Amino acid sequence: MADSTLGTPAQLRDPNYTPPLYKAIPLGVQHVLAMFVSNVTPAIIVAGAAGFGFGSGSPDFPNLIYMLQMSMFFAGVATLLQTITFGPVGAGLPIVQGTSFAFIPIMIPLVAGKGVDAMAAVMGGILIGGLFHAALGTVIGRIRFALPPLVTGLVVTMIGLALVRVGVQYAAGGVPAMGTDQFGNLQSWSVALVVIFVTLGLKFFARGMLSVSAVLLGLAAGYAVAFTLGMVSFDAIGTAAPFALPNPLHFGLEFTAAAIIGFCAMAFVSAVETVGDVSGITKGGAGREATEREIEGATYADGIGTAVSGLFGALPNTSFSQNVGLIAMTGVMSRHVVTIGAIFLIFAGLFPKVGAVISTIPIEVLGGGVIVMFGMVVAAGISMLSDVLWNRRNMVIFAIALSLGLGLQLEPTALQHLSDTPRVLLTSGILPAAAIAIVLNLILPRDLVGEASEKAANGVDRDVPNTDTSKP
Repeated sequence: MADSTLGTPAQLRDPNYTPPLYKAIPLGVQHVLAMFVSNVTPAIIVAGAAGFGFGSGSPDFPNLIYMLQMSMFFAGVATLLQTITFGPVGAGLPIVQGTSFAFIPIMIPLVAGKGVDAMAAVMGGILIGGLFHAALGTVIGRIRFALPPLVTGLVVTMIGLALVRVGVQYAAGGVPAMGTDQFGNLQSWSVALVVIFVTLGLKFFARGMLSVSAVLLGLAAGYAVAFTLGMVSFDAIGTAAPFALPNPLHFGLEFTAAAIIGFCAMAFVSAVETVGDVSGITKGGAGREATEREIEGATYADGIGTAVSGLFGALPNTSFSQNVGLIAMTGVMSRHVVTIGAIFLIFAGLFPKVGAVISTIPIEVLGGGVIVMFGMVVAAGISMLSDVLWNRRNMVIFAIALSLGLGLQLEPTALQHLSDTPRVLLTSGILPAAAIAIVLNLILPRDLVGEASEKAANGVDRDVPNTDTSKP
């Protein structure tokens, strides 16, 4: 419920209104806290998959600290594109941008075990995918029909399913501990479970900011327990520079077919997610539908923010849905509040010691938080699927797409005879599942033959009358 001391109801619904500064600042910081853990986690996962992450002992480990720094800096930059706007770029709404989870299943096969050198291909894919994402802003309204809840719900569910394994690996001690007695020991799981239980307790029994920041506070509790157990090392803080600017082409650029196709395909899905977030903000904060100008501007900013990130060694950006819920909760629609949060992120990104502090978090602590976050991704996908009319047609489409997508992801060696590009794309799981669902949804008749005959014989429609999955 909105605080009446922040302004009148009309002012609180106005994106151009600025609350009193002494209240606007904590509101802006609140947005940062709500997305902070989710924003830096993708960099940790990608670096870990490449082999220079937590516990790797790699001489390239400082590159992880740099990626954490850039995650904060360019989340702030991309958020400013949305709130301040530059010509047609930006929605002029309180949209918080951050590093996207959706692209992780695409990035992991590209970098798996290849070290820091593999990041050049990732950055090339991010640059081209970001430009393609921005170009979608001109047609986004006309392509939404191809991504009904059946498809978007499946994709989000697949993203979560692709990542839950990472959460369990981290909670058990991380990839470097696999194959040793340390992996999955009682100490590792005890720390991870502290994070999970504290997060759940705050989420369900606390109110306000304590509930919003449940994952962050759960990590803090796990960190405290890990510290008492001697699992925390502060060595990285002492070696980190006190101040550093973004480094252009930090990882270089390499353009490969697998990276470009993968990032462009996921940009298509991410663009539609952004449309949903924009609509959620305008409905929850202002009680109205989003305008075409706002949707186009948000898509432009999404893509350009991602492309610029790739030039400096950061990962793709997208709008953060948890902040949409925060706006609905506070009732404050001011874009200037989010601008304050963006500036906070940019300043944090200029100080590598902030990233170094994050890197002191034991992998088991992060694992507890990641299990919760990725489980929520799966739950969000299932929630989206609840809008689908589950007639036999849609069940068949979902079954085939899920079986092939998840199956190829779980057993990548089934495609060992393919060349690198199609193997990387298909074993991501998400791309084949999405492609199958989109194509089948567009080409299959709305009624299966058996269903149509049964309806004709009985003279009634045994399913809900609306069989268009794009209109739940």
